[in-house]
Amino acid sequence: MFNAAGSEEPLLEADPNGGPRPAMGRPVRLEWVKRRWFCPNLDCVVRTWTEVADHIVSARQVMTRRAGMWATLQVGRAGRTVADVAQELGCDWHTVNDTVVAWGTALLAADVDRIGACSALGLDETSFVRRGRFKTMQWATTIYDVGGGRLLDVVEGRSGTGPTAWLRNQGRVWLDQIRWATLDMSGGYRAVFEAVVPHAGLVADQFHVVKLANQALDEVRRRVQNATLGHRGRKHDPLFRSRRLLVMAEEHHSAESMLKMRSLIAAGDPAGEVRDAWLAKEAVRSIYTQRHPDTALAEVIDIGDDLAHGDWPPEIARLGRTILRWAEPIANWHLSGLTNAGTEAANNLIKRTKRIGFGFRNFRNYRIRILLYAGRPNWALLDTINPAQIR
Repeated sequence: MFNAAGSEEPLLEADPNGGPRPAMGRPVRLEWVKRRWFCPNLDCVVRTWTEVADHIVSARQVMTRRAGMWATLQVGRAGRTVADVAQELGCDWHTVNDTVVAWGTALLAADVDRIGACSALGLDETSFVRRGRFKTMQWATTIYDVGGGRLLDVVEGRSGTGPTAWLRNQGRVWLDQIRWATLDMSGGYRAVFEAVVPHAGLVADQFHVVKLANQALDEVRRRVQNATLGHRGRKHDPLFRSRRLLVMAEEHHSAESMLKMRSLIAAGDPAGEVRDAWLAKEAVRSIYTQRHPDTALAEVIDIGDDLAHGDWPPEIARLGRTILRWAEPIANWHLSGLTNAGTEAANNLIKRTKRIGFGFRNFRNYRIRILLYAGRPNWALLDTINPAQIR
């Protein structure tokens, strides 16, 4: 192939993201006149057939192999939009999307080593789409290898049905290797782990435990604000001005900020409920400052029992009861050192995929795009697969 200047140039140039790209920066359409063959034997079952050349175009595909692989790399690994790739190739959005789904499905099926041994598993929810007249939020569940740092899969819904079916489909040998299961204090996901991997130790995510304490503190502050002044917080109200100081970790306070917080509480908290809630929040945070795994469970139970049955505001008593129900998973952080942060990070990549696609309505498209972008498939297998073999 020669360009306009007469110098030799390859039909498909190399691309920085890997794979070929449109010829000389322009869309190319390949026209292939297939020959139809027939069998003169009247007893033949097939009778007629057309030529097949999988090295050019896989069966039931409308894009050539090189174009299909390039589109899959661009949309899957590089994270480009389907519309952008379709515009560059000069074809329809559905053509590119169907090609990416076909090649992506075949790649994930061929990459049998992508889901390897897993010693620590995490579950977390992420939003999928809003449907119906009232825009009801539909959810998906992220399944993540916390120990290996890999996104394993995404299943529809946030109930226990999807994760349970996925986990059981992996087989007993794979499940027996799981030693820890991380979660964000979700009762539904806890039930999944207890049913499928009862031998695994549950680990309540550190961030969500402290977040729960901060939420209880904020509920007390807002209740006292309404009870004392009869309205929600305004910028000159003492408790409203203290809201950010209250959730700040004690060790991050300077002497000046600590004095300011105490003076604001004294001015707006006549019964001392906000002060008590702040002390309770710091007591919950102290769970993660001590490093004695042998005594961690006993200390968590002591803190939860004190908050649940002591002379505390009702919001703090509820927090104490929650800590008692989750005492062992909270204490297991000291044994495992694990959090659900990796699963949360995978959710960020998932949301990035959803944003560039301006949302998804088809879960199949959603899942394939996510796993291609964030699931780290073995892209070296792309040139060895045939999407026609996957239905």
